[in-house]
Parts: sequence; C-alpha cells; structure tokens
Amino acid sequence: MAQISLPAQGSNAVTSGPPRRAILRLALPTVAAMLTQSIVNEVDIVFFAALPCPESSNAQAALLPSLIILWLFGGSLSAISVGTQAFSGRRFAEKRFEDAGAVLFNALFFAIVAGVAFSALGYVLMPLILSAIIKVEGARQAAHEYLQWRLLGITSMAATFALKAFFDGLGKTHIHLVSAVVMNALNIVLCLLLIFGNATLGIPKYGIAGAGMAGFISTYVGLAIMIAYALLPEYRRLYRPFSWKNADRTLTWSILKLSIPSAVATVAIMTGFALFYAIASQLDSIAPAGAVSPKCPGGRSEPVYGAATTVIVGVLKLTFTACLAFGTSTATLVAQSLGEKDPEKAARFGWTSVRMGLAIFGVVGLLEAVFAQQILSVVSTSELVQQAALRPMQVMGICTPLVAVAMILTQALFGAGNTIFVMVVELLLHFTCLVPLAWLLGITLGFGLMGIWSAGVIYVVLLAAIMAWKFRSGDWKTIRLDASSA
Repeated sequence: MAQISLPAQGSNAVTSGPPRRAILRLALPTVAAMLTQSIVNEVDIVFFAALPCPESSNAQAALLPSLIILWLFGGSLSAISVGTQAFSGRRFAEKRFEDAGAVLFNALFFAIVAGVAFSALGYVLMPLILSAIIKVEGARQAAHEYLQWRLLGITSMAATFALKAFFDGLGKTHIHLVSAVVMNALNIVLCLLLIFGNATLGIPKYGIAGAGMAGFISTYVGLAIMIAYALLPEYRRLYRPFSWKNADRTLTWSILKLSIPSAVATVAIMTGFALFYAIASQLDSIAPAGAVSPKCPGGRSEPVYGAATTVIVGVLKLTFTACLAFGTSTATLVAQSLGEKDPEKAARFGWTSVRMGLAIFGVVGLLEAVFAQQILSVVSTSELVQQAALRPMQVMGICTPLVAVAMILTQALFGAGNTIFVMVVELLLHFTCLVPLAWLLGITLGFGLMGIWSAGVIYVVLLAAIMAWKFRSGDWKTIRLDASSA
C-alpha cells in the first residue's frame, strides 16, 4: 500500500489552491460528462423530428413524460449518490481510504438489489402514470414503446450513479467523463440504426422504441466502464471497494439516511414536473383546433403544447445539466473541506461557485434567449411547435442565472449533509407553488403555455432565494457524518 502514489498527494489535493481553479478543475470534466449524458435525449429529440408527421410530434411529446417516469424510479434510487459522495469525500479528506471503499461497496450493492425491485415497480405503474399525464393517445402509445426498454436500465443507472459519486468524492471527476463519452457515442450510433432501421444490416425501423433500446444498451456499457476503473490496481488496492468484509448494514443505513431525503426530493420534483407536463398536455385536449398541422397527412392534429414543452425542457436541460455539474463539483469541495475541519473554506467554495455560475450561465442564458428561434428550428420541424415554444424558452433563458444559483447551492447543501432541508423545500415549492400556479395561470386564467411556464419562473426565483438564505446561515457547517449517527 505504501507504494501507491495517490495518498502521497495529500488529503487537500482537491481543495488546495485558489477556489476558482479548484472548482474549474473538478467542474469542467463533470460539465463535459453530464452534457455528453444529456445529449442522449437531445439526439432523440432531433432524430424524432426527422420522423414523418404526426409520428414526430407524438414521439417528441412522449419523450419528456417518459423521462419523468424513468427518473421517478431510477432517479429516486440514484439519489444514493448523495450519501455516497458526502461520505466518500469526507473519508478521503480524513485519509480513511478503506472506509471510503466500504462506502462504495455498500452503496453499489444496495443500488443493484433495489434496482431490480424499482424496475419491476416501474413496469407495474407505468400504464397508470402514462394515462394520467398524457392526454393524446398517439403520444401515450409512443411513451409506452420507449419506456418498455428504458426501464430495463434503472439498475445500471443507479449503479453508475453510485460509482460516479464515489469517484467524484475523491475528486476524480474525469472518470465519469470517459464513461459518458463512450456510452453516448454508442447511443448515437444505435439510435441511427434502430430508430430509422438499416436495410443493409437487416435492422427494421423501430421508431421511438429504437431510442429506448439504444439508451438501455448504452447505459450498461457505461456501467461496465465505471466498474473497470474501480478494478484498477490504484483503486482496488488502496480502497478495497469490492471486498465482502465491507458489507455493513449500519453503514448502508447511514448512507441511506443521508440519501433518502434527496430521493424524496427527486420524487417530488418528478411528480411536480409530471403534473406540470400534464397541465401543458391539457392544452392539447381543450384546444384541438389549434393543434391541426397543415403538414400532417389529412390535416391530422399533433400534440403541439406537449411537444413544445418537451422541446423547451430538452434544450434548456443542456444548460441546467451544466449548472448541476458545477453544483456536484461544489458538493465535493464542500464535503472535503468539512472533512478537513475547515468549514470556512467550504463556504468560500460555495459562494465562489455561485459567482462563477452567475457570470457563465448569465451569458449562456442570454444566448439561448436571443437565438431561441434558430435553436427551435433545429429541434423541431413543426411550425406550430416552434411558435408555441418560442416565448417560454426566451423567458427561461433569461432566468438561467437563477437556475444556476439554485442548483449549485442545492448540491452544496447535499455535500454538507443538509439533505432534509432540501427535501422539505422541494416538496413545498412543487406542490404549493409550481403545480397550482401552472394550472391557475395556464388553464384557469387562460394564459396558455406562457402562463404555465411563468409558474416555472416563480418556482426558480423562490428556490434560488431560499437556498441562498440557507447556505448563508451557515448552520450546515456543524453537521457530522458518522456511520453511527448520520
């Protein structure tokens, strides 16, 4: 063990140096990896646009609710990453390397076992949820075809997040980047072959189901790469992450106690967004005349507002994912600084990341607002969808800096172990603000899609303000993460 070079770098190898440099050192690989990951769904949106009408709009309208359902089950389980990263980061900073490996073992074992159960639950509840949130039959059928494959990837999704959280906690954010690049390059190739078919190779056209197959296969390839890294001698010998002696129900429960509030918050977020989408889809059912496309054969209708909402989220998700990457990097720095018993340094990392996020994503959001029309023309061939999505997308682009603040500080609080507060805030804001206001402004008062997305703006403003207030209070600096008391 003494010959391994990693610990010789010192426990402050990640948190040392100027805060901006440390943040960028961690954030840039994370941003690249998570953007690459997000491209999976953006590629789907572009490919779906090339399908004939109304199959194209049905597929686009189906994608967002499908992803919401996938994250409702897979994302809530993947919240195991919150506890994994917080514990791993502190154990690494304390030079308790085998204890950090034990964190990975227990988190990974739980993710695999629970992944099977969550997959089964997803298949049972999928028809009921789809019928509740998608009002157009064609879009609902498309979502079913997509999810019958993607739900098979819940286990790989959760296991990958556990591994990513472990490596992120060590400051090795580049590892997930490698996995994400390979995984998503494969996904693009498989999407081209399976969505449209290939006569030369004898592959039939599967449409939206082909995108589900591609996503399912590629996630397991990404997981295999992450496991291969964990098996490298420098990690296997120092951390011993796959030793059965690491099995510890007390440690597993400690990780879960830190992660469960994040899981509940994820369920709240996905349920809130599902209802948000259902309200947008309601516009399609109450205003069918406005959804008739002259480009569809026979003048058939297309789910304009559902497709527009999917397109808006799809485009903005690239930016939001980059914000989240800054947040997860900040969480690592906060966790390691607290492990070094230096809470003031943790606070400096948080506020420096916020200032960087405001500057970087202020520019990005402005560009999204200015060039919204051009961007929409790439991701949708429907003029009706483009028209419906334009104003909401411009407004959300302007709000992007506040999104960055909210996501960075949310993740910073996760890194500090203050997960219950985040859970409570998300529950309250989604079910007392986002969803009721979306219905009131969009349906009751008749402001349509713009009214629905105005509720989103209010939600973002409140979330950013509350998280800034909480982080500034500093009470998170005294949270201890012991296996017996976490």
